[in-house]
Amino acid sequence: MMSINKVLTEKKIKKLKYVKNFLLLLFISGIAIFTLSGCCRDANIMSSSYRATDRLISRINPIFPRDQTVLTASFVNIDNLEESSTLGRTISEYIGSRLSHHGFKVIEMKLRKSIFMKKAAGEFVLSRELKDISVKLQAQAIIVGTYSIGKDVIYVSARVINLEDSTILSSYGYKLPICKDGNTIKMLGYY
Repeated sequence: MMSINKVLTEKKIKKLKYVKNFLLLLFISGIAIFTLSGCCRDANIMSSSYRATDRLISRINPIFPRDQTVLTASFVNIDNLEESSTLGRTISEYIGSRLSHHGFKVIEMKLRKSIFMKKAAGEFVLSRELKDISVKLQAQAIIVGTYSIGKDVIYVSARVINLEDSTILSSYGYKLPICKDGNTIKMLGYY
């Protein structure tokens, strides 16, 4: 015959299993409801920009000296290269900050018409005015970038361009998630 303590212990274990299964079911249901309700996590623009900068620097071949001047330009909408946004300017600001952390001398180029890029025969090339400015500032490279807006992500393309011959020294592409009510979509001017 089983002792009363053993029977009570088995009943407690059985109840605990039911409680555990019930809590697990509640947890899984909560995740499903949260996911299906359209909630998402907005982009961390600072960490994404820092990571992009680190990747750009690591991919430059040949590596150029850290004491050289690097220009940064606002990232622009790929559908209109003369249009930037709070998002494009913010990405550029964070990339400039990270370059500075790595020891580069950074000069910001605020986007102005015809100073960033011009379309020539289907290709985008650095304008003559920018080349003149780079000589004056003794800059070696410029960080440029574009973004395009997808359904629930923003595609960002960043490049390090040699100012002497307009060749791409390094490039990096990444995605930023966007939420309907998040900060990233607001930074694009959509409210």
